[in-house]
This record gives sequence, structure tokens and C-alpha cells, in this order.
Amino acid sequence: MTGVPASAAGGSSSARRTGPRGTSGPAQEPAGRTNPGRAVERGAAERGATDRGTPDRGTTERGTTERGTTERGTTDRGSAERGSAEGGAAGRGGKIAAAAVNQASVWNVANLLTMLRLLLVPAFVALMLGNGGYDPAWRSFAWAAFAIAMITDLFDGHLARTYNLVTDFGKIADPIADKAIMGAALICLSALGDLPWWVTAVILGRELGITVLRFVVIRYGVIPASRGGKLKTLTQGIAVGMYVLALTGPLATLRFWVMAAAVVLTVATGLDYVKQAIVLRRRGIAERRAALEGTEA
Repeated sequence: MTGVPASAAGGSSSARRTGPRGTSGPAQEPAGRTNPGRAVERGAAERGATDRGTPDRGTTERGTTERGTTERGTTDRGSAERGSAEGGAAGRGGKIAAAAVNQASVWNVANLLTMLRLLLVPAFVALMLGNGGYDPAWRSFAWAAFAIAMITDLFDGHLARTYNLVTDFGKIADPIADKAIMGAALICLSALGDLPWWVTAVILGRELGITVLRFVVIRYGVIPASRGGKLKTLTQGIAVGMYVLALTGPLATLRFWVMAAAVVLTVATGLDYVKQAIVLRRRGIAERRAALEGTEA
């Protein structure tokens, strides 16, 4: 009998081979042959391992780009901050320059009124002493000059504070003009025998003393003008004006009492300013000591 055909026994001889030990199984590749598919897979795996071990050039480039962007952002921000600082400095410089211009401009209404008072001082003295100093007509002209000076004294300070016309010249010239016109009137009246010298000494001594006291304690603060001080100034102006005029009878008696009230207000307000100066100085010294102790601590 012929043998069983190979196709009936389980397939062609090329589809099945006998294993090394005679067992049937999948056909094995010869040792010298390489499967192209597996070689491609191994190559891909090796490239993947290599890629994982080596930094991605695109990632590196992106990191470099991001660092460059960050550095440019930092540089731009620094430039912007420098520009802002320079702009702020320029703005502050502009404001300081504008303030210097305003301070340098002394030709404003308030300062003009102050200068008018200063010019009225010699004119008042000339009118007061004109024709021997006892002529009612000349005394009337002197009173007009004194009245103009006192009225401008009321307005120049108000105008300077209201319209921001305060200048260094005004701060110095205004009190000088006030003391000059009042001192000239008191000295002329005492020289003519119309007013006792002690009254002139008390009023002028108080005015000069308080002015010096203000400068002494200015490092600790400013002594504000009180209502009593303003009332004193008004009373002094009325009393001196009445003495400048050649009054007789009841008006001459009235001016005596007005001047007495002015002297009382002068002394009382002077003592009050001295008290304020002492308190201000003590407070300033205490604050400085506390600041020094806080710094040392």
C-alpha cells in the first residue's frame, strides 16, 4: 500500500518541520537568518532609548528661547522701571523748578501791598513831623498814610494765603513792614510828647521780643497767631490812629482808654506767646528724645 499523502497528514512539508528533538512545533528560523520585522522593532527600541537618554533638541531650543524671552522681559521691565524712575525724577524736578519760579516771582499783589507799606513808613514820618509836628492838616495826612498801611496789612496776608502767593520775600518783608509803621508812629508820638515813652517801650519791646521768640523756637514748630493777637493788632491800630489825629475833648479822653486796652492786650498776648513757646519747645525736645531712644532700641 502506498503511504498517506503528505497533504492528508497535516499539510505540506514546508509548512511543518520537525523540531530539534523530533517534536512537532512551529518552524524555527535558522541561526544565520534575521527576521526583517524584528530587526526594525529592535532599531526602533534602540532609537527610543537613545532619544530618552539624549535631551530633545526642540525642547532645548524652546527652553533657550523661553530663557531669552524671560531675560528680554526682565531687561524690558528694568528699562521700564528705569524709565519710570527717570520720569518721576523729571516730574519732581519739574515741580521743584516750577516752585522755584513761583518763589522767585515777587511781583504779586500781596508783595506789592507789603512794599507799599514799606514805602509809606518814610512818607508817614515826613507828614507826621511836617510843620513842627502839631499842624492838624499835616497830622490828618499822616493819619491817612497810617490808615492805608494798616488796611493793606489786613489784606496782603489774606491774599497771599488765599491765592497761593506766599513767597520768601513776603514772609520776611511783611512782619518788618508791620513793625516799621507801628514803631515809627509810636516813636513820633512819644517824641512829640503825645504818648508816654514807657507805652512805646512796652509795645515795641513786646513786638520785637515775640518776633525773636518765634525764630528761636521755629525748629520745634510754629507759634500760630491767636485771636487775642489779632484783637491786639486791631486795638493798637485804632489807638495809635486816634493819637495821630489832633483830637480834643471827649475824643481825646476816649483815645486814652483805647490805648490802655491796647497796652493790656499787648502784655497779655505776649505772655501767652511765651507760654506757647515754652510748651512747644518742651514737646519738641521730648519727641526728639523719644525718636533717639527708638532708634537706639
